[in-house]
Amino acid sequence: MPLIRTLAAAAALCVTASALTSPAMAADTGRPITLVVPFAAGGGVDGMGRLLAERLRGAMPQGVVVENKPGASGMLGAQTVVRSAPDGTTLLLGSAGETAINPLVFKTKMQYQPEKDLVPIALIARVPNVLVANPKLPVANVEQLVAYGRAHPDKLTYATSGVGNPQHLNGELLQSLAGIKMVHVPYKGASAQLVDVAAGSVDLTFVSLAGALPFIKSGKVKPLAVTSAKRASFAPDIPAVAEYAPLKDYALENWFGVFVPAGTPPATQQKLADAIDKVLRDEAFVASIRELGGEVQPMSQDAFRAFIAAQTAVFAKVVADGHITAEN
Repeated sequence: MPLIRTLAAAAALCVTASALTSPAMAADTGRPITLVVPFAAGGGVDGMGRLLAERLRGAMPQGVVVENKPGASGMLGAQTVVRSAPDGTTLLLGSAGETAINPLVFKTKMQYQPEKDLVPIALIARVPNVLVANPKLPVANVEQLVAYGRAHPDKLTYATSGVGNPQHLNGELLQSLAGIKMVHVPYKGASAQLVDVAAGSVDLTFVSLAGALPFIKSGKVKPLAVTSAKRASFAPDIPAVAEYAPLKDYALENWFGVFVPAGTPPATQQKLADAIDKVLRDEAFVASIRELGGEVQPMSQDAFRAFIAAQTAVFAKVVADGHITAEN
């Protein structure tokens, strides 16, 4: 919208001018920093955001608050950040979904363009999903699952939390590489997915380990594999899908990072990146993220940009091969 773009441009000019005379940092404004989490409170992403905000408060004397903006597959929260003043006071804890996958799935329905409207600051964590099955499904590992799927085409069902998200892409990639056909059953949340897999209404689901762990420990579901290229440090007993030789190229995981609106001054970006990098190297923070099923991986801002580009290429192939489009 022209008016929004005009206001954003004016705000960017003001911030740039102030950056010439003082350190370009949100602390200069005196306003609290808002970390927008585009998902509901109480989940793993929200927990990750609150851990990050808590650690950042030491470097941001004006305070850091978390604001949950769920809706539209994470795009509502992302739009809030895109439309905010580019002064370092509004940050997005963005996932692979709303920053890399959604443009491939929603296309013209998108109201922002991540590569133009958002600036990557820092990767916070890579979060592999875990593939779990109903205990009565007669498979104990990926090899047996593939054999069962080939013997029973279109009989296996797998649940995810929606069309086009990383869980859905996990299933599509498995089908493509294994040469099997499964039925996708989209849900609105991980809890319902796990309940129905435990009950046998659905055979499989891809979900974060943090969400699945209570069900795994109680024996209500059985873990088959993690979706990262190698075993996760927080789940060393669960093999990776890629350990089954015919699926050695299988690797697809979710990830979360911090983004700011386009037009944010480079000096402000750097100060945010430096502050976050210190958090990511704190052992207590790393341990806390690991408990949520994430692997912290510090990298430079340029490396994060390259990471997003490489991941987007992976997602694009899976979306194209699976003919995935948004349903609404």
